[in-house]
Amino acid sequence: MVAREVTVFHHEEPGVSCCPNPSLPPWDPAEDLRCITTTFQYLQTSGWYWGSISAGEAREALLNKSEGTFLVRDSSHPQYMLALSVKTRCGPTSVRIEYSRGTFWLDSISPGLPHLQSFPDVLSLMQHYSGSGHIPKDQESNDIHPKTRPDPVQHTTKDSGVPLKLMHPLHKPEAFPSLQHLVRLTINRHMKCPDQLPLPKSLLRYLQDYPFHI
Repeated sequence: MVAREVTVFHHEEPGVSCCPNPSLPPWDPAEDLRCITTTFQYLQTSGWYWGSISAGEAREALLNKSEGTFLVRDSSHPQYMLALSVKTRCGPTSVRIEYSRGTFWLDSISPGLPHLQSFPDVLSLMQHYSGSGHIPKDQESNDIHPKTRPDPVQHTTKDSGVPLKLMHPLHKPEAFPSLQHLVRLTINRHMKCPDQLPLPKSLLRYLQDYPFHI
């Protein structure tokens, strides 16, 4: 797997969030319920959602892991649902996951950067930044923003930026994936349209229940 390198500018601490445009059209709250419910169903299935552990507990879990190992947990900040904890080259760190109007994105409060790319669920967000494995090395972006390619060392010292590479999800010991789920991940990883496989409908539904490869 080839991971996209992500540079974020915010640890999970109180601060100003990156808010969507306030002039957007009306939004149905029922869509929030649908979107959030779907995301948590996916997270529970993934095996690497650790629930209500603290940032310190996430740090301990990641401390001796390789760079790029990550997990998703409940955010300790009352205004946010979820946080990404990941082992970076500087050690474990946590980044809030923002949510608004049916989309999720990684938090950044760097004033010089645009709004980060958003996704309809957290699994799509994590999968995007973990990379597909089909990006040539010389074409990879070293930052979320293709027009902004900062020097990671410069941002670490000047802007408190944290270069992130999402490589390996860390499964909870009690939620290690079943053999069925591992097969589903393998199929999703190698098939663009797994729903077209000559399989019984029950198995096709099983594939559709988790259309990700992480």
